Amino acid sequence: MGKRRGDVCLLEERERKYYADHYRCWPPPLFIVSVTLLELGFFIYYTAAGGATSATTPRLTPATPLTSMGVVPLDSVLLYRPDRRWQLWRFVTYMVLHASWWHLIFNLLVQLVVGLPLEMVHGSARVLTVYLAGVLAGSLGTSVCDTSRQVYLVGASGGVYALLTAHIANVLLNYNHMEFGIMRLIIVLLIAGCDVGFAVYHRYATVVPSVDPAVSYAAHLAGAVAGLSLGVVVLRNFAQKLHEQLMWWVALGVYLACTLFAVLFNVLPTTEHGGYV
Repeated sequence: MGKRRGDVCLLEERERKYYADHYRCWPPPLFIVSVTLLELGFFIYYTAAGGATSATTPRLTPATPLTSMGVVPLDSVLLYRPDRRWQLWRFVTYMVLHASWWHLIFNLLVQLVVGLPLEMVHGSARVLTVYLAGVLAGSLGTSVCDTSRQVYLVGASGGVYALLTAHIANVLLNYNHMEFGIMRLIIVLLIAGCDVGFAVYHRYATVVPSVDPAVSYAAHLAGAVAGLSLGVVVLRNFAQKLHEQLMWWVALGVYLACTLFAVLFNVLPTTEHGGYV
């Protein structure tokens, strides 16, 4: 006698209960570790390269054109520049660059704290998809929201925020099968709220915006939207096949619509100043 379709969709209760406490160390969570080491390596490289030339580099003044983003030169082939948007790799590769030690350490700590548990439960492929979607959303979102200034973008905050809101998606999918779901949401919202508050303050309270690059909080928000919507789509649902539910299709539609709009809008010109995420 065959099983009903609904029975096939559902896992056994003993296999689903408190899944979030059953972290798997094999296969190991290689993606988060690898991307963290990659971003740290690029920062050390640019710091060393900048230190070697700092003796011959003049100090910036308000009248001096912006020539670097912290330790990253603006002629780097990796950072996102709207005047070179035809070099498509820049929409993703800017994530490996950071403007300062504080900028780097915050991003790396958060992605390790929130990314490793997520990867140990859902696997490297799903977390990689969410992270890169957040990075891409960060550059596309910035190109849409910051059209009044020319933003040079560095930093992994788009991916980091995607990981943060992917935890919200994880709770939405598996709330009945995890412990401390509300506590997870509170921690994620506290981290995100503090960073967004600092980003908004830093952008509008900067004394000399032409010298001190502004934070592109549009990239934070775009990465968060990508992580929440795509997280619902790609993360494991331990209750049933979510694509049979309306929420799965709504989330997929939101992500695709926003991405398509940003890609089409990206042909519009922008103007001045720089930013980091």
